[in-house]
Amino acid sequence: MKKPLLVYDGDCGFCRRWAARWRALTGDAAAFETYQEAAARFPQVPREAFEGAVQWFGPDGRAEGADAVFRLLALSPRHRWWLAAYRRLPGFAALSEAIYRFVAARRAAFSRLDRLLWGESPLPPDSRAAFRLLLRLLGLVHLVAFASLWVQLDGLWGARGILPAGELLAAARAQLGGGGWRYLPSVFWLGAADASLRAACAAGLALSVVVMLGYAVAPALLALWALYLSFVSVGREFMSFQWDILLLEATLLLAWSAPWRLKPDWSRWRPPAAGVWLTRLLVFRLMLESGWVKLASGDPRWRDLTALAYHYWSQPLPPWTAWYADRLPLLAQKACCAALFAVELGAPWLILLPRRPRLLGFWLLVGLQTLIALTGNYGFFNPLAVVLCLSLVDGVYLPALPERDSRAPAWSALPCSVLLLLVFWQPDAVRPFFPVNRYGLFAVMTTQRREIVLEGSADGREWKPYEFKWKPGEVTRRPRFVEPHMPRLDWQMWFAALGTCRDNPWFVRFMVRLLQGDPAVSGLLARDPFAGGPPPRYLRSTLYDYRFAPPGSDAWWTRRALGPYCPPISLRGQ
Repeated sequence: MKKPLLVYDGDCGFCRRWAARWRALTGDAAAFETYQEAAARFPQVPREAFEGAVQWFGPDGRAEGADAVFRLLALSPRHRWWLAAYRRLPGFAALSEAIYRFVAARRAAFSRLDRLLWGESPLPPDSRAAFRLLLRLLGLVHLVAFASLWVQLDGLWGARGILPAGELLAAARAQLGGGGWRYLPSVFWLGAADASLRAACAAGLALSVVVMLGYAVAPALLALWALYLSFVSVGREFMSFQWDILLLEATLLLAWSAPWRLKPDWSRWRPPAAGVWLTRLLVFRLMLESGWVKLASGDPRWRDLTALAYHYWSQPLPPWTAWYADRLPLLAQKACCAALFAVELGAPWLILLPRRPRLLGFWLLVGLQTLIALTGNYGFFNPLAVVLCLSLVDGVYLPALPERDSRAPAWSALPCSVLLLLVFWQPDAVRPFFPVNRYGLFAVMTTQRREIVLEGSADGREWKPYEFKWKPGEVTRRPRFVEPHMPRLDWQMWFAALGTCRDNPWFVRFMVRLLQGDPAVSGLLARDPFAGGPPPRYLRSTLYDYRFAPPGSDAWWTRRALGPYCPPISLRGQ
């Protein structure tokens, strides 16, 4: 006998399916035959033994049941641990054999369950096609993220921006000395001039294209992670969004699962099992935590399911579709809120199940992200979440890829294991690098929409309003879609309106830049009423209460003045 042989019951559909699955796992390392074909060659084995359990015939002797299965799986490097556990872990062998006998005695029922969970294909899970697509689309998300930063760099973090990166690093160097990089890890310690910011952003754009084309994917992803972390470290309020840290965590994780060759042979590449399950665990945590924080906050709007009656008009940057969603009856809003909880708290558990339930979880989560994107503007969060959900898709649902001696690099299990450890235990020293994070938006639903309206004046009597590109301002202007672009100033204006002028010193810096007439900052706005002439001598900010206008109105919004946000300001000497 040249190869070890596994003999199974050819009249049992359940047995045939699992034999096909094991054959796919072990390749040509073993032979497979039905006992109807092979029994005559083994007269020493009773027919009842062939009918009751699979039989193993190999150089290590004969075995049956779970022992036979584990000896077969030991031929696959990724599954040798089963036999080691069977032989060395106390109680594992007895438990395995008991489970095998229980299933073998109820093959018809377990055959139906097997088809329910795995579908008609008997093949084992194959994540190659899904992860190849996932990695390329992650490059596309980075391309969008860096392109979005590019058009805002000078106005937000440049030398004449609202919060200059160089100013922060200089203060950190004065306070922390040479060890400041441990708290603010950033390439901009080497230089934070405007040209350096643009060069880093341009490098991010170029590396994103490299990943999309499928070259040097792992090194390019690590470089993208380092560049984006550099912006997050110096970006302060303008880089404090959950999708920023989600992009960092996902990129670092997937870098260890990606191929390292300059020109990978995708027919030989297979993502490591640890990387696949860590990516799925990231999706699990992201979605489950998003639902849990809403209940854990104790907010009565979430608990009585009325939160969506406030959400569409109170969210940071609602598009025009939110106006129509807000028109739904309260009962429909409650039903949608209940469905939201069902998906965020229920669908993640499907990730832990086999192929078909996991695919159902994929469609539920992608459907939720699609609905959120259709009624809100959340930067690249929704596209990124959908891309990560591709880790849930089995290869049987995607075009087949050629496979030649497909193996995952064994060394990649080490960094994946470290990342898994950080999920449960994260020392303070690594927190500035955002390897593992906590998620959850809208834990408490806002029940008011306050907007800050900025006005400038040359004489203190006639006031002219500034108009932002995306946030509500002029009540007759139609709300627009901006996703996947992330307008960081417009978003921070929403947060600023939730607090006071004293709580948001960056807003005072913003007004000072407008008084100075800095074009980089005014370029972040849709309309500067003083463009082309001298800047205003005075600025004032007024807080308004906004609501969606009722049907039949000529406007999209109604608003009511609440009073000053900051006292009127002017530059000294004016």
